[in-house]
Amino acid sequence: GKFVAYTPLYRMEHILNRRGIPLSRQTMSNWLLKACELWLEPIWDLMRVLLLEEDILHADETTLQVLHELDRKAQTKSYMWLYRTGRYARQQMVVYEYQKTRAAEHVESFLQGYKGYLHTDGYPGYHGLPEDIRVVGCHAHARRKFTDALAALKDEDRKGTPAEHGAQYFDALFDLEREWENLDPDERKKKRQIYSKPILDELYNWVFHVNASTKSLLGKAAHYTRSQWEYLIRYLEDGRLEISNNRAERSIKPFVMSRKNFLFANTPSGAKASAVYFSLIETAKENGLDPYKYLTWVLKTAPTLDMTDADQVETLLPFYAPDHCRAGRRVTAAD
Repeated sequence: GKFVAYTPLYRMEHILNRRGIPLSRQTMSNWLLKACELWLEPIWDLMRVLLLEEDILHADETTLQVLHELDRKAQTKSYMWLYRTGRYARQQMVVYEYQKTRAAEHVESFLQGYKGYLHTDGYPGYHGLPEDIRVVGCHAHARRKFTDALAALKDEDRKGTPAEHGAQYFDALFDLEREWENLDPDERKKKRQIYSKPILDELYNWVFHVNASTKSLLGKAAHYTRSQWEYLIRYLEDGRLEISNNRAERSIKPFVMSRKNFLFANTPSGAKASAVYFSLIETAKENGLDPYKYLTWVLKTAPTLDMTDADQVETLLPFYAPDHCRAGRRVTAAD
């Protein structure tokens, strides 16, 4: 209810009370925290280890308000970070992590030892990572800057403007990617060199000569593209890389939607537990599982295992869940 249907605990408390079930939000919160500590955190820990064994990842972050945090005001922004696998990963994983700030040290700490590509937006905190991590920029973010500039103009004034011209470059690049959606990575890389690179070369020559105030929307769009250029062209290096970071944005959206309803976390432990629950639930969904069936199976099975034994914890990962956990499958007496 809380992590999939986005129903806050206080609302569930009222719903249950109206049905004659006197279950307080505090009790439900304690259950969530204790179940996370005993049975779910070891799974999250192992998922993080496995995630860093991949060579292509996506990352994103969004704000979170935590009311009761030591030495911090309730209004202070905290952050939920997200890391996930790319399209061609051996197993799809989505891992959330709660941190107090947006400081670059957090992403560097999480990715310690990682070697590979990292899809991100233009946040500078990603750009100081070790050389073994090659940051790949997001064309969707760059395109959005130009479409924002275009949207600020009247309909009759848009045609032929620099804002429209800039957006058209990105539209052409995205059109090619849609056309090559089903190609194997090697073939996609070859196509990009033949067809995408000339468009990027034209965009480079054009955008580095745009003369507009950096206070204007057009000027901001051009400046963003120029400042991100080395990261924006990096997707040409490998056919498995993507032209945008939309994969991470889609994965962080469930948390954003949930946050609109619960608004804040009460304590840091609650925020950390939320990161664990969202990680398991979104990874379950990525692997075709019903989150409720999967978590039910985990919470029935975990107490019978040694959760300090990585081999036993591994059996609880979403990729190894039994068939009855699959979405759309009816539970039978045999299950």
